[in-house]
Amino acid sequence: MSNVVFVLNGPNLNLLGFREPTIYGNDTLDDIAGMLEDRARDLGLEIDMRQSNHEGHLVDWLHEAHFAQAKAVLLNAAAYTHTSVAILDAIKSIKVPVIEVHISDPVMREPFRHISYVEMGAVATVKGMGARGYVVALEKAAAL
Repeated sequence: MSNVVFVLNGPNLNLLGFREPTIYGNDTLDDIAGMLEDRARDLGLEIDMRQSNHEGHLVDWLHEAHFAQAKAVLLNAAAYTHTSVAILDAIKSIKVPVIEVHISDPVMREPFRHISYVEMGAVATVKGMGARGYVVALEKAAAL
């Protein structure tokens, strides 16, 4: 097992910082990457952070994390959380533990967001903590 943690981000998260700031805050994905890099250094981990608006990329990256023997995957699948059986199947197909991350708390939002296919395969979920939730998830990954 390596000390690399994949941080995979789904659709529209490239717009963090100006996308619905009352829900997602003002931090950009680059801000989150900086927070994670700082904390990862303290924990002796490396971050491989990626974002895609395409479901298949997330599936491919989950497979890649497996073959790279990553320590863990932090996954914010965004809208695919609530729709993607393909991502669930990928999570269930790999040996790398996946920690689900959400900036907001989906259960406090529209009813269609209450179902999480990612959670069905994840070892843990961190939600509703804003951008700091990524750091909390990284700390959970370090403890695995």
